[in-house]
Amino acid sequence: MAIMITDECINCGACEPECPNNAIYEGGAQWRWADGTSLTEVATADGAVVSGTTPQTPVSDEYYYIVSDKCTECVGFHEEPQCAAVCPVDCCVDDPDYRETRERLLEKKEWLHIAA
Repeated sequence: MAIMITDECINCGACEPECPNNAIYEGGAQWRWADGTSLTEVATADGAVVSGTTPQTPVSDEYYYIVSDKCTECVGFHEEPQCAAVCPVDCCVDDPDYRETRERLLEKKEWLHIAA
């Protein structure tokens, strides 16, 4: 599963630099597939192909957010999700809407960080 940031977030920003996938963004900030990954193009759910550098709509305008499709729960990098480890208010929690196996999280990590 992915990690999500709840509305209890105090916008301290401690989590953002800890993410190995650059999946965490400040509220209101546009995100990009290519941020912190090797992705140059991505096929969307509707079959369209978008550039990895194309700005995407922010998930939240109010507080830090995690792009679930880029979150691997730090599997393959660390023993535990680093955002949750450093969050001073414990608002980085499991996202019940994005359940993934360890194997799927490792596959996602490999997809995000394709060796050039």
